Amino acid sequence: MAATNPMETRAGMVIDADYLSNTLLRLLEIPSPTGMTDEIVGVVCKELEALGIGYELTRRGAIRADLAGRRSSPDRAIVSHLDVLGAMVKSVKPNQRLAVVPIGTWSPRFAEGARVTVFTSSGLTARGTLLPLKASGHVFHHEIETQDVTWENLECRLDEITLDNGGAATLGIEVGDFIAVDSQPEMSANGFVNARHLDDKAGVASVLAAAKALREQGGELPVDCHLLFTITEETGVGASHVLHGDVAEMVSVDNGTLAPGQNTTEFGVTVGMMDSSGPFDFHLTRHLLRLCRDQEIAHARDIFRYYRSDAAAAVEAGNDIRTALVCFGLDASHGYERVHMSSLLALSHLLMAYMRSAPLFDRDTDAIGPRGDLPLDAVSAELRRFAD
Repeated sequence: MAATNPMETRAGMVIDADYLSNTLLRLLEIPSPTGMTDEIVGVVCKELEALGIGYELTRRGAIRADLAGRRSSPDRAIVSHLDVLGAMVKSVKPNQRLAVVPIGTWSPRFAEGARVTVFTSSGLTARGTLLPLKASGHVFHHEIETQDVTWENLECRLDEITLDNGGAATLGIEVGDFIAVDSQPEMSANGFVNARHLDDKAGVASVLAAAKALREQGGELPVDCHLLFTITEETGVGASHVLHGDVAEMVSVDNGTLAPGQNTTEFGVTVGMMDSSGPFDFHLTRHLLRLCRDQEIAHARDIFRYYRSDAAAAVEAGNDIRTALVCFGLDASHGYERVHMSSLLALSHLLMAYMRSAPLFDRDTDAIGPRGDLPLDAVSAELRRFAD
């Protein structure tokens, strides 16, 4: 794993670390569970305008921003997601607490004790806490340790006076109202960031930091690059609805999981070789690894067995594109997460290097056509070149 200066690339380009961290903290302050992403989409649109980057929106609000290159077709894309995990009101219980269901896939173990905001259909908000049904040891003794950890055994206690039977309804709370979980970010002087929802707001901040550096220092790109910000990744849809047929290469930006048996690096960028949807594109993945080596970016490779990203959604939607996955190192993913700034800076460096690199193959100009320069019988040669 190569070492690198966490702020400056080998090519002399600098990532603004203060911009990256400030952008991350600003994004973490905005509630954005899947299905309730309009506010954060607006904030990112304004940031793109401040950077002088044009963009378009899909009907539901996914963003496709455009960085122009010398060649417009076929182009490439980098995708990250703005939506995060959350919950929804299942029912108002007789005790005026709320039964809840998750938005996205996450454990109720990490929901217990979370501070939340309930967004009512009437436009009002209410504060509360997600608690297990048996929350007090003074009442339930050892039963608080033996009750099953399930969403059915979880409820939202409201910080509102709800003495009468219709109290919660009087507040305007109804079935299907969104519940956003507080991020609770804490940034340490030694570079660690602890928060909920670093997946994938840390990735979004890294993409914006790379775009900022390119706008200020990078010159013209060899090919158009779209920055895609999706809004339904946590529920499995993701990039399926924001691509167009001109994209030949797409790099997904998401978290790499730190755990025993994993090879993700906490202080660099991790290139995903395969996830639960299968292997990523051989040539695009090796291209990213080569950029890490050439640019002296700290990096590792990993395989994620119970994980998928925007890339899987794009391919499953029928897009014939090369896909790859690049990750920041994240501990306790989908819980109270932790990342180190050096990992986010390394990720930004790699994204910037990728946007400045030449397209993989001229052959990719055509969705269906002759072989061209596609090395169908030269995989072993490619491996030898990479090893060299």
